[in-house]
Amino acid sequence: MFAVIKTGGKQFRVAANDRITVAKIEGNPGDTVAFGSVLMLTDGEKSTIGAPFLGDITVAGEIVEQARGEKVIAFKKRRRQNSKRKRGFRAELTVVRITDILTGGKKPEMKKGEAAPVALKAGSETVKGKAAAKPAKAKTETKAEGLDASNLSLISGVGPTIEKKLRAAGITSWNDIAAWTEADIAKWDEELKLRGRATREEWVEQAKELLAGKPPRAKADQAELASGEDY
Repeated sequence: MFAVIKTGGKQFRVAANDRITVAKIEGNPGDTVAFGSVLMLTDGEKSTIGAPFLGDITVAGEIVEQARGEKVIAFKKRRRQNSKRKRGFRAELTVVRITDILTGGKKPEMKKGEAAPVALKAGSETVKGKAAAKPAKAKTETKAEGLDASNLSLISGVGPTIEKKLRAAGITSWNDIAAWTEADIAKWDEELKLRGRATREEWVEQAKELLAGKPPRAKADQAELASGEDY
């Protein structure tokens, strides 16, 4: 049996006892890691392909060591400009030993006596002690017409494509956006390529307004236009 998983933007074909080197995953040697982004599973002659992922398949592994890749040199020189630049880079990597491929929605066995879990990028999580389950999606209702706080599209400027990016990054409710600082806005603007939309559309202010019970700005604008047409 083997599976194809996706982590750190790359795909890996893995089977039990394989060792793979992936983009850095927070954790210490001995920590259990669960990869939930499984693209394909092959068991004997039977293969199952996800669309895009197989929701009931989890690949479990154990962190062997935290490592760094070979140094890469980027050298740039402009002829006759007396200008040159030299930079070095070493990627942060994690060596993982695959322990099991779990089917039927099973989760990896948790280790005892270890610290609380460390939050990771979407698609993987570190399991430490008994608190290893993924946090449930925030789904709370607000005072404004009983709206669902996990409905990010009610924030003006968040369309289907951007909402998909936000959820993939673990931003699933108005509470997450309302808690953003200026540093957070700059970080997500760069990582998700928002092109300044969060600041321009005042996402943080909109999220706070929704949590306070005010109607979505788009609906408020429509109501104002409708009232103007009556005159």
